[in-house]
Formats: sequence, structure tokens, C-alpha cells
Amino acid sequence: MKNENKKKVIALTGPTASGKTALAVEIAKFLDTEIISADSRQIFKEFDIATAKPSVNEMQGIKHHLIDVVNPDEEFTVADFADRASKIMENLFERGKTPVVAGGTGLYFRILLENYDMPRVAPDKELREELKNIEKAKGTEALYNMLKKLDPVLAEKMHPNNTVKIIRAIEVCKTLNIPMSQAQKKKPPLYDIKWFGLGHLNGPDRQFLYDRIDKRVDIMLEKGLEAEARYLYEKYGKISSLMNTIGYQEFVEYFDGNLTYDTAVEKIKQNTRRYAKRQLTWFRQNSEIQWLDIKGCSVQDIFDKIKSNALQNF
Repeated sequence: MKNENKKKVIALTGPTASGKTALAVEIAKFLDTEIISADSRQIFKEFDIATAKPSVNEMQGIKHHLIDVVNPDEEFTVADFADRASKIMENLFERGKTPVVAGGTGLYFRILLENYDMPRVAPDKELREELKNIEKAKGTEALYNMLKKLDPVLAEKMHPNNTVKIIRAIEVCKTLNIPMSQAQKKKPPLYDIKWFGLGHLNGPDRQFLYDRIDKRVDIMLEKGLEAEARYLYEKYGKISSLMNTIGYQEFVEYFDGNLTYDTAVEKIKQNTRRYAKRQLTWFRQNSEIQWLDIKGCSVQDIFDKIKSNALQNF
């Protein structure tokens, strides 16, 4: 049962290319409020086209928080996100506004709204360097196998090629001397949250989302994705944030002569589709999400479905 004394929050999530940004803006306009971005790549300055960062026109005058907050070569942890987002939410509450948290990074939602404890472990540069050397010598699989021994529960939920997250998980396990999954404990939610999800597609309907993804990649290319990737690569080199962002990592392989242009583009589409599938798998763990089909529906259609009932008390 909802606690009427709890502060209210709208959470809008779903896979990439499902239309979250446009719907979040409509909700924020209706509620006269602001949006907190829950996207682990849009936090970086200069990461614009590949991250589908909303333009000024797309924002429609609605204030968006936690976009363009750090440089690409700066570290920004989940704990940093939670700290900043919590302060923004409190400020909105004080002004009588309902925060709209929108994005596709599942861990951000988990720590901020589902009230999981996040282990506060400072980066261990020596350990990270050691782990990176293991990766160079033996490959990412060696790191993943190490994590499986330290924390099989967490490893099962993690993509075996996500080097950044694997290294961080090993770091936490070794520092705390317990599995990271045991350190992440869920407490009662702090807020009265209305959850919405876009693009909960199964079977043949999933192809609709995949077609949207392919089309969006084509649009990114028209906007200058290759030039943006080259600029960032020449400016920063193979930093982790760049090499773990779909749209940049594939073009870096192309710039290095390891892929043809056409293969790089196909890999961007393929990796984005795979990422969308992982996002759907993650968010399906949350039974409170009200899923909204996007096939054959405009943003206005979807907004109209939730405006008359779900948003009235917010």
C-alpha cells in the first residue's frame, strides 16, 4: 500500500530508442516540473550524438538535470549520481514539484529510487592497473571468471564484456572482503513512485523496437557521429568512457583499421539492439513498472493514456 506521507516521484524508463525523452518532456510540462536524467553516458560533456542527448528544441524549455556534468576523462560513479540526484529531488520537493526521473540506466534507478545501499568504496588505482594488465594478457574473460569466483550472483547479472563494471565489482569485493551483491541491500522505498516503462516488447513486436534503433543510428550518422567519434578519440584517446560507449567504440576500431566503415556501422546497430535487450531484461525485474506499448502509438497517444488517471494525483 502506498504511503500518502511519502514524497511522490515519476520514474520513466525503458530501452534505448523507445521514446523516453519526448514522453518525459510531456509529463514534465503537464506537472510543471523538471527532469532528472538517469543516463550514465549523457552525464559526459561532448558525448552528444552517440548518447542521443536531447537538444534545446527537444527539451521544450523543460529543465533537464545531470546532463553535461563532467568531462569524459573524469570519473563519475553511481554513488556520485545518487548524491547529486537526491539533492536535486529535495530541491524540487521544497518547491512543491514532483521530480520526473527518466532514462535507461538501470543501476541509477536502483540506487536512487529502489533504495539499495551502494558500497562506498574509493577507487584503488593499483588494483585497477593490475586488473587491466590481466585483461591485456588474458582477455576480458579472465576478469569475468575472477568475478564469478568472488561474486557469482552479481556475475550472472553482468555482461561478460563490460570491463568497466567487472573491474569495479572486483574492486568492491576485494576491498570489502565480501561479495558486492551482499553489500547491496534493499531497504523500504523512500518515495511514492509511479513507474512507467516504454517498449516492453516480445516476440514479433520486438522487431519494431529494433527497426527504430536502426533508424536512429542512421540519423546519428547523418548528424555527424563519425566526426564526433574522431574528435573525441583524437582529443582523449582510448579512455574508458569512450571505449564503453556504443557508437564511439566501434568507430575507434574503424579508425584503427580493424573494421571497415560498413562493418562499424552494422556493429553499432547490433550492439545497440543487444543493449536494448539487456535493458529490458533488467527492468522486468521491477514488477511495479506499468509498461506502455509504443508500436503504432505517437508520444501524444501514450501521454493521453496516462494523463487522465495515472498522473492526476501527482
